[in-house]
Amino acid sequence: MKTHPAIGRLPWRLAAMASALSFALAGPAAVRAAAGPDACTPAWPLWQAFGTHFIQPDGRVLDASTPRLHSSSEGQSYGMFFALVANDPAAFDRMWRWAVDNLAGGDIGARLPAWYWGKREDGTWGVLDDNSASDADLWFAYALFEAGERWRRDDYLRDARALLARIEAEETVELPGLGPMLLPGRRSFARPDSLWQINPSYLPLPLLRRLAMVSPSGPWARIADNTAALLAAVSPKGYVADWVAYRGASPASGLFVVDPIKGDLGSYDAIRTYLWAGMAPTSDPLAAPMLQALRGMAAATASAGTPPERVRAMTGQTEGTGPFGFSSALVPYFTAKKQPWLADLQRRRAQALLDESLRTAGPGRQPPYYDVVLSLFGLGWAEERYRFLSTGQVQLSWEKTCPPTVAR
Repeated sequence: MKTHPAIGRLPWRLAAMASALSFALAGPAAVRAAAGPDACTPAWPLWQAFGTHFIQPDGRVLDASTPRLHSSSEGQSYGMFFALVANDPAAFDRMWRWAVDNLAGGDIGARLPAWYWGKREDGTWGVLDDNSASDADLWFAYALFEAGERWRRDDYLRDARALLARIEAEETVELPGLGPMLLPGRRSFARPDSLWQINPSYLPLPLLRRLAMVSPSGPWARIADNTAALLAAVSPKGYVADWVAYRGASPASGLFVVDPIKGDLGSYDAIRTYLWAGMAPTSDPLAAPMLQALRGMAAATASAGTPPERVRAMTGQTEGTGPFGFSSALVPYFTAKKQPWLADLQRRRAQALLDESLRTAGPGRQPPYYDVVLSLFGLGWAEERYRFLSTGQVQLSWEKTCPPTVAR
């Protein structure tokens, strides 16, 4: 999901790339038909590039850099959010329909989406791991709620409510001495000896606020508070690990600990935690404490000029140079920390390397999926294409010029 190897030439990919390019070029016309004037669909070259390189005509988001030529619930859900930001309802619908049909067995009310789909050992295609990924499930629900309101799609709102009910029932847990928390998936993360694994990057504060708004009796407001407590507890040097754990010391108490299975490494997962903290609105009372807990990344990047690729959360030891997606992810973080010179430095580095990556991509060679995704989030935010409100709802730039019948 988050590796960056070059891929070999794939003859079958030529046709798919051509079809995807045709879709990307045809997309604006379809959007105009659904959404009205051109002002409602501001140009977003990076979104068009994402559609060209990663979205197949049927709505599958393909990461061709891996042997399984896989798709993930993460890729589908992120793509839907970007389609919302771009006001591209046709692409949004294709990606959601593909996810329901292929990851959820055609019924989102009956099961959570499988997280991993691709080419099997016998050459057939299908689900490779039917466990869920709760971060993708949150982004699915979030995108559906926001799109359903804007595009007057009651079916999206129904799907969002059905999915949210399953998330609450299957992916949340009551931790002793803490309260509710989101587990990374519906199974395998509640370990023996009262140990639970948690992924901090699965907990974007704006999404938790939005879900609390639509499910006020649910666990989301308390999960937001517990996320802030988690970051304060596991980041003694100002860095967060990819994975952390919570151990129940007794039926009424527990504490956050280094994950005994994954360790204290912070890298390709953890970079999103800084991104989410940077995009949280300053009006949210948890935004400042979260930024303070994550202070180490600012010091490391200021010292080296580039973000580290790997960090040991317990010692603060850093290694390597992060790819351009890391720089993109940190633009909102440095902006929120009122360090505009660092934000600008990372934005310029990210944009230059992104442009080069897109320029050299071609048939059989995708740009690095994860770096492009982080750039859509970070650089799209820097371009003020979207902002999160204190309610968790998203404010979109295209709504300023769209007629009231389109925008919420």
